[in-house]
Amino acid sequence: MRIHTGEKPFTCDQCGKSVKLSANLKIHMKIHTAEKKHTCDQCGKMLLWVSLLKKHLKVHAKEKPHPSNLCGKSFLHLKSLKVHQKIHTGEREYMCFECEKTLSSARGLKQHERIHTGEKMYKCLHCDKRFSQSVYLKKHERIHTGENPYKCSHCDKRFSQSVYLKRHERIHTGEKPYKCSHCDKRFIRSSGQKTHERIHTGEKPYKCTHCDKRFIRSSGQKTHERIHTGEKPYKCTHCDKRFIKSSTLKTLHKRIHTGEKPYKCSHCDKRFSQSVCMKRHERIHTGEKPYKCSHCDKRFNEPSTQKRHERIHTGEKPYKCSHCDKRFSDSSNLKMHERIHTGEKPYKCAHCDKRFIDSSSLKTHERVHTGEKPYKCSHCDKRFIKSSGQKTHERIHTGEKPYKCAHRGNRFSDSSSLKAHARIHTGEKPYKCAHCDKTFKDSSSLKTHERIHTAEKHYKCAHCDKRFSGLTHLKTHERIHTGEKPYKCAHCDKTFKDSSSLKTHERVHTGEKPYKCSHCDKRFIKSSSQKTHERIHTGEKPYKCAHCDKRFSDSSRLKAHERIHTGEKPYKCLHCDKRFSVSSTLKTHERIHTGEKPYKCAHCDKTFKDSSSLKTHERIHTGEKPYKCSHCDKRFSVSSSLKTHERIHTGEKTNECSQCVKRFSDSSSLKTLERVHTGEKLCVHTVTD
Repeated sequence: MRIHTGEKPFTCDQCGKSVKLSANLKIHMKIHTAEKKHTCDQCGKMLLWVSLLKKHLKVHAKEKPHPSNLCGKSFLHLKSLKVHQKIHTGEREYMCFECEKTLSSARGLKQHERIHTGEKMYKCLHCDKRFSQSVYLKKHERIHTGENPYKCSHCDKRFSQSVYLKRHERIHTGEKPYKCSHCDKRFIRSSGQKTHERIHTGEKPYKCTHCDKRFIRSSGQKTHERIHTGEKPYKCTHCDKRFIKSSTLKTLHKRIHTGEKPYKCSHCDKRFSQSVCMKRHERIHTGEKPYKCSHCDKRFNEPSTQKRHERIHTGEKPYKCSHCDKRFSDSSNLKMHERIHTGEKPYKCAHCDKRFIDSSSLKTHERVHTGEKPYKCSHCDKRFIKSSGQKTHERIHTGEKPYKCAHRGNRFSDSSSLKAHARIHTGEKPYKCAHCDKTFKDSSSLKTHERIHTAEKHYKCAHCDKRFSGLTHLKTHERIHTGEKPYKCAHCDKTFKDSSSLKTHERVHTGEKPYKCSHCDKRFIKSSSQKTHERIHTGEKPYKCAHCDKRFSDSSRLKAHERIHTGEKPYKCLHCDKRFSVSSTLKTHERIHTGEKPYKCAHCDKTFKDSSSLKTHERIHTGEKPYKCSHCDKRFSVSSSLKTHERIHTGEKTNECSQCVKRFSDSSSLKTLERVHTGEKLCVHTVTD
């Protein structure tokens, strides 16, 4: 009757299982209480009955005596064959009364019904976990026992479940049974296929609980949510650093301590701590650029570079500085920028005590010590420490000047020169000296200036003992020794040691005078000339003689003056033995020998050796008398005439005769007297009617 009613009056007090007959309960109880006397001599497994041992031994013998006559598949047990045959016949004689699902075996029905009842009759011996099926219990208990019964036939790896073994063996066989329905990509696991297909469908089922961001994988969602919570569960055992992702700790950070680089490039001997870095590197060899910009035709060898590039099109700047309102298109630029606020310089030079904000600046700096110049000009043999230096240099050969001034239309070969030039128009001087109040238009000028305070001179000439605070100054100086003048004027054949001298010279041809006096309308070719001129208005004379109290508005006049005290005359005439303290005086003197008179009067045909003589002469034509007496209204065309005149008022007589004690206010009267003493005949002009 119990078969029809389904009544099960006998219940196990160990696990709660109910059975129809008391005999069945006794047999069942032996699972809990009875000793497992029968041991398998192949694997050591203990079994309750001899019948179970016999069945188990067939597993080792790989004996499957029951083949299917429909598909040829063989089975260990006849019962398993009967269940299998129902797959072919479609027979499902067991129906669930709760949901009307039909199943092919009574055992399958029982297992299914436990979903409705919630019954979990199989309890773990090691913990309080319960399971609806014995197979799930066995799998779970292997966590406690550490049993891994499934061994790989290709290597020594063992697994707790057969499904894990199958998945692992596909690594050896290369089998990828799961194919993407949108492309030809194949996968070892079905989960990998499903995740991949979301790239095609755009499905992102996992949503962040803190923001609207969605993810393809649940792991991606969990990792992202830690950004909001600040949770960093993975801690390094070598230092106190913590990480959001275990992969970052295992593959990235730990290898810093161990120095391990397990990934080797298949094209060269370079090794990497991460496979992603190796793949990225290998694209240099293959030239592969799989990531294409969605706005233009540009392609990239890594997705992060593609995303960063696309922000140029969209204008997106998602990374905001926590110290100021500045925003950035990529996180690396934000980190670097924030170090300006914090003063952090984590990258230290291995050769000196200098520290840097970023690794690229450190690498570039270290090349100063090693002498490495990896970037070679494609037009000449010149090599450079930085790629930017190479590109800028190559524009000398090509003549390319891509950067145009918005104010005057001037063009420049590099952006830094344009920025520095634009500050002439704006007057901006953003770089301030830490030692004094001086400000500068560009950082290089500031660095060079600050070395005046620190007396730091890193760069030594290879030809003499001179040292320089800047590398550009050293290079320019060394050209004195080599005679190299690489910068040629586009308007004439003149060549120059440095680009700044060329630029200044070219303004002679173009007539450009970019530097305007802030006190009057006068304009200048050079900023130094503008500054020197402005001192006329301000009366500033910053250069003081070390030998007397005289002060000067520019350093060149100070140097020329100090030679009066020292007697130094470094400039020697090529035609005679005469020497001069000033180069301009030498040039004027040499014109006596050459007969050259380059300065021509605009009013007559007269020519002159020097510009000052021309100016004095032209005043005869114009009638200009710029020099006014401070005692009376008399004016003079020459400053020397004014000085002589003013001595009439002051009574000063500076010219003393070497033969007698007579003194004169002017040199001409002195010369006349000295000729009387020497007996030299004076030139007498006879006036005839």
